[in-house]
Amino acid sequence: MGGIREKKIEYFSRLREYLEQYKSIFVVGVDNVSSQQMHQVRKALRGRGVILMGKNTMVRRAVRGFLSELPQYERLLPFVKGNVGFVFTNDSLKDIKETIVSNKVAAPARAGAIAPGDIWVTSMNTGMEPGKTSFFQALGVPTKIARGTIEITSDVKVVEAGNRVGQSEAALLNLLNVSPFTFGLVITQVYDDGQLFPASILDITDEELVGHFVSAVTTIASVSLAVGYPTLPAVGHTIINSYKDLLAVAVASKYVYPEIEELQDRVENPEKYASAAPAAPAGGAPAAEEAKPAEEEEESDDDMGMGLFD
Repeated sequence: MGGIREKKIEYFSRLREYLEQYKSIFVVGVDNVSSQQMHQVRKALRGRGVILMGKNTMVRRAVRGFLSELPQYERLLPFVKGNVGFVFTNDSLKDIKETIVSNKVAAPARAGAIAPGDIWVTSMNTGMEPGKTSFFQALGVPTKIARGTIEITSDVKVVEAGNRVGQSEAALLNLLNVSPFTFGLVITQVYDDGQLFPASILDITDEELVGHFVSAVTTIASVSLAVGYPTLPAVGHTIINSYKDLLAVAVASKYVYPEIEELQDRVENPEKYASAAPAAPAGGAPAAEEAKPAEEEEESDDDMGMGLFD
């Protein structure tokens, strides 16, 4: 009992140290993750972050004991459930996320497991003897006998995403050495400087953020101009619109000041600034002469027509 108590005290001390040392925490699910796989993740995070596992009851008890001095971590408590652990880091959240989720291993199908996606059996020569043809027929997999072995003739979806894998489907996939499942750490929540958010937020690119920001600024400026309420995004538009009104009043009242002398001159003497008439195309006279024979030809045709009626 004394050894257990010492281990708890050590765990509480380590958790407190990590909470004070690191500003970011990934809450990760570790279902079906082997110890070897955890070792690989720890190795990949070395120097950039640490992983801490523990029983949920002990974690919740430890965090509640720190709330008087570290109240911001109370937000983590609702997510301390199931088979979860913590990844502490001060590094780039995107880089750490990629390191965590990229470490996956393939696993064979198990009866009763939920399919994360559609599971297909592709056309192939299975190398199995013809005696197992009935097994494929029972699952609706089209086959034929080729060179004394069973050959699947077309791709077949044996399990749809979200459905449970049946005994027969699992046996078929294992016979074909198909490993449709991948297991690894799954990020459930991210804590960063007092903020808690899902991992999908980290997938947003800088271009998307800039696009949303520009769209928001444009909307604010439009609403501001429409209701006549001054805001920072609308200041530039307001100044430009006011200057346009000033120019209109100055031109209408013929009040000339140095900045608009050219504008006033353009209004009073537009012919000075009119663009030159387009020059006649080269060889214009011959073109006119070419048109004359055509007109004469049309006239002669008319004369011929009239002569016929005469």
